[in-house]
Amino acid sequence: MNRRDAIQRVALLLGGTFSAPTLLAMNHWEGNAGKSASAIDFNVTDQQKLIIAEVAEMIIPRTGTPGAKDAGVPAFIVMMLQDCYKKPEHVSFLEGIKNLEQKDFLKLDDSQRTEALKQVERDTVEQMKAYQVQQTKMGDNEDREQMAAQAKGIPYWRLMKELTMLGYFTSEEGIKSSFDYVPIPGRLEMIQLKPNQKSFAY
Repeated sequence: MNRRDAIQRVALLLGGTFSAPTLLAMNHWEGNAGKSASAIDFNVTDQQKLIIAEVAEMIIPRTGTPGAKDAGVPAFIVMMLQDCYKKPEHVSFLEGIKNLEQKDFLKLDDSQRTEALKQVERDTVEQMKAYQVQQTKMGDNEDREQMAAQAKGIPYWRLMKELTMLGYFTSEEGIKSSFDYVPIPGRLEMIQLKPNQKSFAY
């Protein structure tokens, strides 16, 4: 399975909808472009990288299949944000991470971490409403470029979920855990999948 096919499958897993900034970032990544001009504006500390890793693992934990950490998702998230996203998403993502830092996320137990992320989820609903209003105003305003430079991007939690899913299901571990991977398929034949049998990925 090539990268483009994997990305299409991830979009289906997410209901066919990615945010516009993520779609642009995916195009940037697919084109193998170099680092964006704003990449130097996005830096995360070692502690923030640990938070990213723990949150990603909570989204896709290790069970009978590899988790987000096993698939290298935390490093993928940082790379994508550095290389493929613009300043508004850098601002909103770092704001979300700093919010979890202030709550001492790494020192919380599992139930407290779950409740903290549930609150982030609830807050994101309102943040998305504000983001949609912001986008509409930018479209109608003559000072669009100036507003864009000051605006926040897609909320942290939306970005975190999208990048976790994208990183996992475009990794070898993610594909193999979700599909019966056949790198060199044999003859084409119609088969009836058995209950709980994985579909095939070529």
